[in-house]
Amino acid sequence: MIVHLCRNTQLREIMKKLLFIVVLVPVVAFSQNRKQRKAQEKADKETLANLKANVMYLASDSLEGRRAGTPGELKAVQYVAGQFKKDGLQPAGTYGYIQEFDIDEGKQFTEGKNTCNINGQALEIKSDYFPLAYSKNVSIDGSASLDLREKGSPWFFDVKDLLDDNKGNPHFDINDAIKKEAKRDKDKGATALIVMNHSALVDNIQFNKNDTSELCSIPVIFITADGVKKYFADASATYDIKLAVDISPKKRKAHNVVGFLNFNAPTTVILGAHLDHLGYGEDGNSLDGQGQIHNGADDNASGTSALIELGRLLQTTASHNNNYLFIAFSGEELGLFGSKYWLEHPSKNINANYMINMDMVGRYDSSRKLTIGGYGTSPVWGGIFNTTTDANLVVKLDSSGSGPSDHASFYRKDIPVLFFFTNSHSDYHKATDDWDKINYDGELEIVKYITRIIDAANDKGKFAFTKTRDQEARNMSLPVTLGVIPDYGYSGTGMRIDGVSKGKLAERLGLLAGDVLLQLGEYKFVDVVTYMTALQHFKKGDKTTLRIKRGTDEKTFDVQF
Repeated sequence: MIVHLCRNTQLREIMKKLLFIVVLVPVVAFSQNRKQRKAQEKADKETLANLKANVMYLASDSLEGRRAGTPGELKAVQYVAGQFKKDGLQPAGTYGYIQEFDIDEGKQFTEGKNTCNINGQALEIKSDYFPLAYSKNVSIDGSASLDLREKGSPWFFDVKDLLDDNKGNPHFDINDAIKKEAKRDKDKGATALIVMNHSALVDNIQFNKNDTSELCSIPVIFITADGVKKYFADASATYDIKLAVDISPKKRKAHNVVGFLNFNAPTTVILGAHLDHLGYGEDGNSLDGQGQIHNGADDNASGTSALIELGRLLQTTASHNNNYLFIAFSGEELGLFGSKYWLEHPSKNINANYMINMDMVGRYDSSRKLTIGGYGTSPVWGGIFNTTTDANLVVKLDSSGSGPSDHASFYRKDIPVLFFFTNSHSDYHKATDDWDKINYDGELEIVKYITRIIDAANDKGKFAFTKTRDQEARNMSLPVTLGVIPDYGYSGTGMRIDGVSKGKLAERLGLLAGDVLLQLGEYKFVDVVTYMTALQHFKKGDKTTLRIKRGTDEKTFDVQF
């Protein structure tokens, strides 16, 4: 009886302890979850504050729009390098964190040193006249009439008859003809050659910034159709002419910023964003005119800020199967110069696994969604995105690895990519893209989403690469296209192809990456801009010819849009 009572007492004690444990476990779990939530809230608050501080500085007027190769860009470079150092990234540039490179943009009209005065009236360069790239740099003055040529004075040259005589001649080169005329005229006593076209035929006379041919021994300028109408309406008049030509090389020193997080892993993930923007719109890429500071808060202070924060957050990552290389590129707005340069001259030798690019990630809106490009560049991405989501983001996946941002440079080197982009808006490439329009809460979610993707990719090893369909980059609304991706960094004459879109006209024609497009129908082009302009002259259904250069050979293709 006594033994039985003891056993009952022991059983009751055990039951009390079990009940206490049952009650205590959810209390402890709730307490732990609460601590985790508070810790996450604190971490998010810090990231949010950092994102905002970074954007506010990078998009401030003091940086004057961060145009590549300017003091404003250098301020941004120094700021990013300072943040990388503070966050513990190893310097991985060619000089500390910085990798300097040249942006060679060919030739330019030296600012303030080109003038053309006719009877005391100043002509507007580019719209009324322009010197040709092979013109001699010199100042002259004199009197001349359109039909009378006297020694020691400027001579006029109307290309009307020349164009008529060579109509339909595919081998005719207007610039060669002008150079020969300039040489003959100089030998006969001309001090300058003033070219104009009184016919309605396409003359293809343009300033070719990439021209490296021998200079003429006299200045050579072209009067546009508008200039002829305004200043040379009287064919019998004598004109007092004062002319100064000054053409100089256009080069800038730009800078990438590179930091490294080393876990002694066999592969390295590259995270990138471009830090440059438009400055005052000097390069002609502004959508609301030159003269104002284009702060580029979304494009791309937002991406650069996210890059800086990822450099800080990944210091404590458990995903150690990759190293992480952080690159803030310059020269993106001019044609992906910084990313292409880094790939051709890597400042750190790595075994690249994949690349994540952030360009314009500051204007998240659920109605426009977060676009993630590059989904199709590796079969691994499918499984990662199936298991990695963010309830606070509406995401649109795009398979293409190409596009007008720095990830395209890596895709062209057969490296899998992802491209994070919150889509365009009314302030794109305008002076109104300011820090107070950024959705910082949305950007915080994007940064957190990227860290989860990196974690999910940690145990996937070396990613396989898959080629995807291409997107044709467009700078303007075009009535027709060939279906090619321009090489914006090409410094030769013509428009070199960086890639060919699957299923489009260029692929059917047999065009290849590396081909240099020279002429479409009557219209010759010297760069991407003049190529786009030439396309404006055609419509769907039109037939014409395309002349290209492949290696040292020229080829001609029949084209129907």
